[in-house]
Parts: sequence; structure tokens; C-alpha cells
Amino acid sequence: MKKLLAGLFLSILVLALAACGTDKKEDANSASDNTDSKENVTLKVGASNTPHAVILDKAKPILAKEGIDLEIETYTDYVLPNQDLDSKTLDANYFQHIPYLDLQIKDNGYDFVNAGGVHIEPIGIYSKKHKTLEDLPEGATILLSNSVSDHGRMLSLLEAKGLIKLKEGIDKTAAELKDIEENPKNFKFDANTAPEMLVQMYENDEGDAVLINSNFAIDNGLNPIEDAISLEDKESPYVNIIAVRAGDETKPEIKKLLEVLTSKEIQDFIIEEWKGAVVPVK
Repeated sequence: MKKLLAGLFLSILVLALAACGTDKKEDANSASDNTDSKENVTLKVGASNTPHAVILDKAKPILAKEGIDLEIETYTDYVLPNQDLDSKTLDANYFQHIPYLDLQIKDNGYDFVNAGGVHIEPIGIYSKKHKTLEDLPEGATILLSNSVSDHGRMLSLLEAKGLIKLKEGIDKTAAELKDIEENPKNFKFDANTAPEMLVQMYENDEGDAVLINSNFAIDNGLNPIEDAISLEDKESPYVNIIAVRAGDETKPEIKKLLEVLTSKEIQDFIIEEWKGAVVPVK
């Protein structure tokens, strides 16, 4: 009887110790899972479809290895990405150049900062009626974006190509139509079209020439290098950036995002994918 009781007690003790060991193992696994979840950070970035979202998608698996789960929200306009960043729907956005960001901050009071530049998209001059700039006739109509922040850039391009001359001493990044000092061929400028609609105006053969941002051109099947009759120089100061709310530029996940987007791997991808229609920042 004593032997039976001793055996029974020993069996109960072994089972208890085994259960305790299982609990400890489960606790350890649970602690490990909690640690992993703490290490993973979700980063939601708003972007134009092309090339921004394409570039982010290429960076996504690289960021995943660094513990950052990248969520990409795509946009087809220039207004909502900043509104959503301001409302904290997004952690960052990637669609705009510096002059546009500055104008948005001025007009809307956004507390945003430029976290860093990634690439440049040269503006192109497109025409279905004329094959070269020299072919543009007296009194030709040139269509521009209705985005005021684009005007300085577009007018500077027209000046660089010898079509107009702007007033001396002005800030050319903020130039307006009234700042045109010389217009030898008496071109007419129509700045009433939303930037995302300029491709449609070109396809409809509106005007004699249309100035289109490369992201809209590429997104609609145009190849800026092949289809434009003239293209902005690659040294353009209009760098497309990552914008964040002030203070967030120091967050590790934002710094890592910029590190990956400006890495050699992503820069090589940009060059190979767009053959110079999109130019990475050096």
C-alpha cells in the first residue's frame, strides 16, 4: 500500500512538473511573440501611382527585413495626400516636389517638413501637331497646369528652350505668366487645366503644345524620352521628396525609409525601369 501511494505521488509530481514546464515554454513563446510584434512597425505612405508607388513597392521587401511593414496608399490627385498626412491617416507621403510642399504649407498652414529627396521627374513638352519646338508657329497656344506651384518651373523650362524670356531679378521658381518679359512668337498661354488632365488634353490634340509632369505622362502610357518634343534638363531643382509631419523626420522608420529609397539598389532600379524619364537623387 505504501509503495502504491508513493508511486501515485511520484506520478502526480511528474505531471505537475511537466505542466509547469509547458506553461513556462508557452510563456516564453508568448514573450517572444510580444517582442517580435514590438519590433515590427507599420508605416503608411501615400503616393502617386507612378513612379512613386512603384518605387515604394520595390522598397517594401527591403524594409520588411528591417522590421518595417510598409503600407502604400495610392492617389491620383495632388490635394488629398497632404490632407491625409495632416489628419494622421498617413505617416508620410511621397508625390510632391519642394516648391509644391512650400506652397501647400503657406496656403494651408500644414506643419510639414521635407524628410529627404528621392528622385526628379523632368517635365516634358508634348505636341501632336509639331515635331520640334522650332515648328511651333506664331501665336501658338501652349497649355500649362493650373497649379500655381508648377508655373515657375514650366516657364523656366520654356525660357531655357529659348521660347520666352522672364523678367530679370525675379525668383524663377515662383514666376507667373505676368513675369514674361519677351514672347517673340506671341505664344498664347492657357493655364486652366488640372495637372492630371493635361495628358487627356494632349491626346485630344488640344493646343499646339502641352507641358506635362512625367509622373502623369508615365501613368498614362507616355514615354517622356520618346514622346516629348523637348524635356527638362536633369539638373532640375524640383526634387520629389518624402514629406512628414514636423518632428516625425527623426523617427527611426522614416530615416530607414529614406535610407532604402536612396540606396544603390533602388537607384539602379529607377534608372533601369524608366531609362532617364525618372532620375534618382545622387
